[in-house]
Amino acid sequence: MKTRIAELRKQNKLSQEELGLIVGVTRQTITSLETGKYAASLVLAYKIAKHFGLTIEDVFDFSEVEDL
Repeated sequence: MKTRIAELRKQNKLSQEELGLIVGVTRQTITSLETGKYAASLVLAYKIAKHFGLTIEDVFDFSEVEDL
């Protein structure tokens, strides 16, 4: 799944570790989300989107997800 996390994080001058601390996950989880190796839970997706003042759909691209 594609995300805008890296773009949003850089716009807000946040490191992966800083964003992880804010939303309660490790830097490695943020890295995995940014590279598409891990799909966020609904709760985590909500926390990330809320931090940036956006909706989940604004941060995560569901167009390539099967079985919607």
